[in-house]
Amino acid sequence: MTHLNARTIFGTFTALTLSMTTGVRAEQIHVTAKQDYDAHDSENVIVTGTRENGKKARESLNPIDIISSKELLQTGQTNLRDALMQILPSVNRQTQGTTVGALTDSINLRGLSPNQTLILINGKRRHTTTNIQTDAGPFRGSTPVDIDLIPLSMIDHIEVLRDGASAQYGSDAVAGVVNIILKTSDHGGLVSNEAGAYAAGDGFTNSFNIDHGFKLGSRGWLHAGLSYLHRDRTNRTAADSRTGTTNSRWIGDPSTDRISAAINAAYQITDGIEGYGTLTYAHRTASTYQIYRLPSTLPSLYPDGFSPTLGITENDYAASLGLRGHNLAGWEWDLSSTYGGDRTNIGMTNSANINIYKLTGATNSDFHLSDSASQQLTNNFDVKRAFKPSFWQFPINVALGAEQRYETYSIGSGSYESYAYGGSQAVVGVQPESAGTHSRVVYGVYGDVSTRLLPKWQIDLAGRFEHYTDFGNTETGKISTRYDFTKWFGLRGTINNSIRAPSLAEEYHTSATVTTTGATGQLPPNSPGAHLLGATPLKPERSINYTVGFVLHPRHNLEVAVDAYQIDIRDRILDGGTYSGAQAIAAYAANGRTLPSNIQLSGVSASYLTNGASTRTRGVDITGKYKINLEQNGDLVLDAALNLNETNIKSIGTNALGKSLLNAQQIAYLTTASPKNILIFGGTWTVKRWSVDVHEMRYGHIFDQMTIQQGANAYSSSIFQPYNQHARFLTNIAVSYRATDRLTVTVGANNLFNTYPNKVPYAASYYGQVKYDRYSQQIGINGGFYYANIAYRF
Repeated sequence: MTHLNARTIFGTFTALTLSMTTGVRAEQIHVTAKQDYDAHDSENVIVTGTRENGKKARESLNPIDIISSKELLQTGQTNLRDALMQILPSVNRQTQGTTVGALTDSINLRGLSPNQTLILINGKRRHTTTNIQTDAGPFRGSTPVDIDLIPLSMIDHIEVLRDGASAQYGSDAVAGVVNIILKTSDHGGLVSNEAGAYAAGDGFTNSFNIDHGFKLGSRGWLHAGLSYLHRDRTNRTAADSRTGTTNSRWIGDPSTDRISAAINAAYQITDGIEGYGTLTYAHRTASTYQIYRLPSTLPSLYPDGFSPTLGITENDYAASLGLRGHNLAGWEWDLSSTYGGDRTNIGMTNSANINIYKLTGATNSDFHLSDSASQQLTNNFDVKRAFKPSFWQFPINVALGAEQRYETYSIGSGSYESYAYGGSQAVVGVQPESAGTHSRVVYGVYGDVSTRLLPKWQIDLAGRFEHYTDFGNTETGKISTRYDFTKWFGLRGTINNSIRAPSLAEEYHTSATVTTTGATGQLPPNSPGAHLLGATPLKPERSINYTVGFVLHPRHNLEVAVDAYQIDIRDRILDGGTYSGAQAIAAYAANGRTLPSNIQLSGVSASYLTNGASTRTRGVDITGKYKINLEQNGDLVLDAALNLNETNIKSIGTNALGKSLLNAQQIAYLTTASPKNILIFGGTWTVKRWSVDVHEMRYGHIFDQMTIQQGANAYSSSIFQPYNQHARFLTNIAVSYRATDRLTVTVGANNLFNTYPNKVPYAASYYGQVKYDRYSQQIGINGGFYYANIAYRF
């Protein structure tokens, strides 16, 4: 696989055409969800990326994956994010974070930012988290949807559209769409419990899920579910070179407690009108250690030294209510309103404000750092109808719609001692000058027309116009086409464009992290400090996406799909404009922020989000599945999926001071810090009451430019330590026994052979404590996870 190259394969294809559809229709979802998705074959009906009722996955004009709840459970993962990564190689995430970014679970598609993937719940736009990614790395500044706040117990199946879809769903569907379809049955359910831990002996995890369906009289149904997760923190911190001990425990996954619930329901009000609704709620608390401070830092208060602990309390909620019918002058219609929000409170314990202690002889140990909230109210009205004109031999499907979306983002200041006189140790509180509430309204209209030009030739055209009250107008379009030469072979292609406006958090968020020797922070692009470093106002990203591929079904039990893509993004919003030393300190001062007195001048850096570069991402997705009937020896399903992905920079911008917006490290984050190829292959063998699932995952090599922590070039923003991470193989296995028709017991392992990344060069290891690259997107840093699961269906 190392010889495969996305650019080479893409070059063998030529762009065809483009597809576009209106949003997912609720009545389609209701019909689709009644099917059995455990089969996960090409005959399943899809509702994402198409407006037609009854459209099957193997007939799709766009590359789309269907993942059933059974497949999610077979991964043994208790987080939806990690489960998707074990099934789809085009889904990835940053390996690990250490500040507030580690407390949010997000995904990205095709190597792009999480902000460029749209998440839907039952076809309705999901609100984003308010907890911005502040860790260094390729996703810094993103505020994605936290998909792990959707209860696993309520997921019926997931449809992943691996194609640009901004004209269909809105400007942020640049890389694709993940549509999470909730359960709709009016009876039965499942209760399951899973417990496991890592080979290192930490990270004990316990997960509980339950769901059940109910009838609402004779004309309706309701399905409810609850999920609970507890996970102990992990620690992958090496010995501290200052002390020779393992007192520092800041590198690892946070300790987490999360409870989430959902209700999905519908009721037939009249023969032609149905009311429906979806409610979700999640509450999470999480905490993670920060870098250990020596006893000499504050001996009178912490004679043994101290490790500040960063914590978050989060409440996430959403409600979607609507009416739908099929009797509006012959049009099917759907009127809905969706309100959702996310509120977080971030604090620090076991910390101190050293400067205030020097001035007054006392300091708090616990600090309120900030509270923030994001809210989104979306109103939709959709209509569609199939026409059969006398002048055309094929039906012409027309869909129209309008959307109004109100978005707010607010950030509150921390307690006085958390930001004053240098602020609290580890993470500094938000100062009043940076606090505030920001909002905007987005108005949109869209249309879609699809038909056949010939019996074997489909075409789908769509366009969308949106007006942002803060950025003006956007126009996007999509054309898709498909030609089926035979029943088992078809070509398909898409062209679409997108204009993604900066999120409110990207415009206004600020953060600062203090280590024992320095500080790093992100300045709002429109702040005085950022302007001092050459920042200019953010502009919308503009992109164009080409996809071309084929589907192959030479036998009823064999499916193959190959899709090549190219995504060009202009004015891409990135973390850039990085300055260190006196310039960074001056920028902080311009924003009214002071720094602790015990840090080194050379260790202070500041950056801001900017339209840093124009990029080109090329890749190929290859998927295949082969089902074998072994008769008395059961059934065997073999599958393989390969993603080839390569991002190159076409141009790098300069700031108002004439300096390049990206340094070598930030270029590496974009181009080489994620694998250029990810392969997942294996199979599931089912015989009588036994099932064995084995999959191998290969992650290609990565190359990173790491910050130097020691010597003459320590903390430099222009000279870095090269780091190569070789390809890694991970083996996942799960063995299940169906004790009764209702009871199933499973034992399994993710990363069976306890594989770890390469260790980083010592020069790039902070006090020797950092073993692994924390900002890459290859494999995780926790090693093997082993678990047992018991599930009862009723």
